[in-house]
Amino acid sequence: MLDAQTYTPRLKAQFRDTIKAKLKEEFGYANDMSIPRLDKIVLNIGCGAEAVRDSKKAKSAVEDLTKIAGQQAVGTKAKHSHAPFRLREGMVIGAKVTLRDVRMYEFLDRLITIAMPRIRDFRGVKPSFDGRGNFAMGLKEHIVFPEIDFDKVDEVWGMDIIIATTAQEYGEHSADAQARALLAHFNMPFTKA
Repeated sequence: MLDAQTYTPRLKAQFRDTIKAKLKEEFGYANDMSIPRLDKIVLNIGCGAEAVRDSKKAKSAVEDLTKIAGQQAVGTKAKHSHAPFRLREGMVIGAKVTLRDVRMYEFLDRLITIAMPRIRDFRGVKPSFDGRGNFAMGLKEHIVFPEIDFDKVDEVWGMDIIIATTAQEYGEHSADAQARALLAHFNMPFTKA
């Protein structure tokens, strides 16, 4: 068993050893604290109408997301009741988890090197940034992750992945440009357009 105190994920070591220096040279940061880094990764699965009809579907989504993330996911609850959809306030309709530090780097590594190549007809991800240096993407099938046993899946879920960075505007460089450069150094397969 690995000691959590001494174990460093591959991407975290890569960031520390090479990516920081490349970003500092590329953007001309005055000090190392200005260099953007990963802050957190948030994963979300929305079950929608399936969870309203069958509460076991939401539990299945929580279990699958827990396997993918490597830490316990929590159920997301409906904030309001909606009679036409038979949705009641407080009903579990999805799952979410927030990853930081070691688990965050491990997930990003698995996403880029294992899960994305398994996506059918994959041509890269569209650079979708929010103006504050945070990247969001969606997957149509959660079964691209090796932790999910395809034979035991009762429902294929789509999932949202939000990668939050500490990028801020620096000189003439936008937060999004810096965050894109950071993720590109992690080999995120962005499309050219």
